[in-house]
Amino acid sequence: MGKVIFNADDFGYSEGVNYGIVDAYSKGILTSTTLMANMPGFDHAVSLSKEFPGLGIGVHLTLTCGKPLLQNVDSLIENGNFKKLSFYQEEFQIDLDELYQEWDTQIQKVYRSGIIPSHLDSHHHTHTFSDNQKVVVELAKKYDLPVRGNFERKDKVKSTACFEPYFDIVGEPENSMEYVGTSLEEYLDKLIVKLKNTESIEIMCHPAYIDEALLTGSSFVIPRAYQTTFLIQSKFAEMMQSDKDIQLVNFHHI
Repeated sequence: MGKVIFNADDFGYSEGVNYGIVDAYSKGILTSTTLMANMPGFDHAVSLSKEFPGLGIGVHLTLTCGKPLLQNVDSLIENGNFKKLSFYQEEFQIDLDELYQEWDTQIQKVYRSGIIPSHLDSHHHTHTFSDNQKVVVELAKKYDLPVRGNFERKDKVKSTACFEPYFDIVGEPENSMEYVGTSLEEYLDKLIVKLKNTESIEIMCHPAYIDEALLTGSSFVIPRAYQTTFLIQSKFAEMMQSDKDIQLVNFHHI
């Protein structure tokens, strides 16, 4: 039986994102999410989490969105905000001690909210970049937490056996050929086989309802609303809930 984690990134980004995530959990097949400690929707997300204790909640370590929680992290910021993703897409240098302190503070804020994190991942996958990997491994060991397994050092920490990065295409199926080389239907058929034959797998997704904060702050918007519906109402969702060879879990269960 394959253990399958459907994890929603960006919990805490905004209220619209938060509502989409909890609906995808309470009405659909979502099992897990990761929380952005530095974003305006954090307190709202924490409040909602109390209504859904079965939802696994990890920490979405943030380095490229919003403002840092600390003030003494000059190598990470520009004009008071985190540097943009484009900075990390080229060869870059930052103070790794500053990164450790900022990400540690984000994790501690989640603990202080009353949430026991299930795992760590990062916004825009920044934990996978260069020496940032060393930092996330140190933090994972400090808190004894699994890490999303899409980086080179995953053998140093607990993780799922497999990570599926392409599920976002359910929100924009017209682009499926570009991303995965097949139609959405073929992709989902292959994914189902993979889920049944893999010991444990995390499927990354981004459900949300669209609000002003998301519309003005993100370049990835409309597909999130379609994903929310897909996780709740699709034939694929029905199959995930009924198939005896698939166990829907969160990171607390691996």
